[in-house]
Amino acid sequence: MDTNLTGKVALVTGGSRGIGRAIALGFARAGAQIVIASRKQAGVDAVAAEIRDLGGTALGIAAHVGEESAITSLVEKALAACGHIDVLVHNAATTPHFGPLLDATAAQWDKIMQVNLRGVFLLCQQVVPGMRQRGGGSIINIASIEGLRPSKVLGVYSVSKAALILLTQALAQELGPSGIRVNALAPGLIRTDFSAALWHSPELADAVAARTPLKRLGEPEDVVGAALFLASSASAYVNGAVITVDGGLTAGGPLG
Repeated sequence: MDTNLTGKVALVTGGSRGIGRAIALGFARAGAQIVIASRKQAGVDAVAAEIRDLGGTALGIAAHVGEESAITSLVEKALAACGHIDVLVHNAATTPHFGPLLDATAAQWDKIMQVNLRGVFLLCQQVVPGMRQRGGGSIINIASIEGLRPSKVLGVYSVSKAALILLTQALAQELGPSGIRVNALAPGLIRTDFSAALWHSPELADAVAARTPLKRLGEPEDVVGAALFLASSASAYVNGAVITVDGGLTAGGPLG
């Protein structure tokens, strides 16, 4: 199974922390040239420096993927520096509302959909033409098990991730004939800053771990292997898939 990414260029959004950072470092170790995007320049520069310390090549670009002009600028800078994009990882996400779905404000709903869904759509619009010209590529959408079985406190986020999964499947059908594979990863509860509100509660974290067959929460590095599989030729016949990375949690009952 060949998971070597030498000669490939990978753009990873939300790449300054957590799952995105882990994927960027993992892809760099596999030989890819990495473009890291996140909102703050200091954050992407720090990860780019880590990759260069490993002997890799990386560029950090500050970009808000909820804004169309920022997406255009991101892609233009990435192409100017690297020439092409072979792998696109949509990891950037937000969830400003924690609680019952109908308690969310319209502004919170719009922000979640803007970043978690609309940003993915817009970035694909700008990156796919180049992939078509090169005869293929891999798009990896970081969804969530919340998009498969919504919990009671992340309803809006769950809806956005469910829509992202459907977007993944729709694009897989449309882009497959061009050699572009589109797949999704659905992580469970991973110990990142993004999910800190969940796992910082010992009671909640222990409860999730107890219901997980592997009896622990996930770490960002646990997602890297699946992402590397989808990015590489090892998954050459995998398209439109949703791979859970949750220690077996969704193999059981409701998430809660």
